[in-house]
Amino acid sequence: MNVSSFMGLQTALRGVLAQQRGLDVTSHNLANANTVGYTRQEAALVASDPLKLSSGALANGAGAYLGTGVEVEAYRRLRDTFLDVQYRGQAMSLGGHETSARALSSVEAGLNEPGDGGIAALLNKFWSAWGDVANHPESQPARQALVGRADALATAIRTLDARLSAVASEASVEYAAITGPAGPIVAAASEIQRLNVMIESAVRSGRAPNDLLDRRDVLLDELSGYAQVSVTDLGGGLIRVNFGDAALPLVDGTNPPNWPQTLTAPGGRLGALIDLGPRTAGYRAQLNDFAGELMTSVNAIHSPPAFFTGTAGAEASDLDVAVNAAGVRPGSTTAAGANDLARQLLALRGKLADQRYADLVGAIGSDTASVNRQLETSQALVDAAETRRQEVSGVAMDEEVTNMIRFQRGYQASSRVMTTVDELLDVLINRTGRVGL
Repeated sequence: MNVSSFMGLQTALRGVLAQQRGLDVTSHNLANANTVGYTRQEAALVASDPLKLSSGALANGAGAYLGTGVEVEAYRRLRDTFLDVQYRGQAMSLGGHETSARALSSVEAGLNEPGDGGIAALLNKFWSAWGDVANHPESQPARQALVGRADALATAIRTLDARLSAVASEASVEYAAITGPAGPIVAAASEIQRLNVMIESAVRSGRAPNDLLDRRDVLLDELSGYAQVSVTDLGGGLIRVNFGDAALPLVDGTNPPNWPQTLTAPGGRLGALIDLGPRTAGYRAQLNDFAGELMTSVNAIHSPPAFFTGTAGAEASDLDVAVNAAGVRPGSTTAAGANDLARQLLALRGKLADQRYADLVGAIGSDTASVNRQLETSQALVDAAETRRQEVSGVAMDEEVTNMIRFQRGYQASSRVMTTVDELLDVLINRTGRVGL
């Protein structure tokens, strides 16, 4: 079989086109070096199908295969799905710990311990005020100061209870906003479903929808911060996305998203928001125990009349501590200098009421410290997982510049071959047979 004189031109042309495609992909990588979620791509070059030469092509009479150049086999994303699974698992933990840490920071701010405005300091001043009354049982300024200290203490208790209630309410509102019809969950699910449709169409037609796949992975990363995300490859470019502990998949191929659904322990940010209700209820119950013990122990000595009024020690929503301004009784009799009741009340300092408040402060402090430690660990693990992903999928400027030079040289070489073959053909076509040249 004779080989066409134009064979070299076609081979060189394939080389020019392949190197150009490599430069195009390199340019795309460099342009998206700082694009969030972008996965670097490569043009996979392979030798094109050889030309089969029949017997007699070689000197020994045997046949042969003559190379025809290079072609682009595929435009591939350089991504490791296992690293994606690792990253999303750590992102779920980070989302939950960030939410818990933020809420407990708000609780600590309301607690204001240690501080002059904290309940511990106000409780200490309250007991000291009883000491002043015991030392000066007939002093009206000492009694007025006692009432002022008691009122400040009661106000601080009510304020802390309201702060704890507000934290739980804010968590409920935030949960409703995230999972609502205008929230990020349904928005991400809807976009993933639309991307599934487009990706399936591209894969069916033999195209590589790399940038669409990147966008879908970005959405999956975002969802992983809200709850546990598991992804199942359905083939043909389609995926199924399970979200938290929902009974149905959030996204199942090209079907419309299954949302809203009930979540009980989804993990991530939503799981932390769900857990904040019981957590703050536990704090409020401890605060009620403290307030109830304070009111009961003081009133048991001072009554009648009751020094503190209101309700405490039952349901958290019932906490309503106030001071009865009807009068202060320093002693059990009206005799001048009687101060036995004031001395008994002073002796309550450091007893059960103080211990219960200390338990509350300790519980909140311990929980906050624990969550902050977990947050630091989760952040470090997320950073490490992202670093490993970037090592595989991220755009390395030095590497891309090297590729650019490599494809540039390849392009120039193929172009030179084309020029050389063109000059040879020019001689063959235009000058062969002309005498004297």
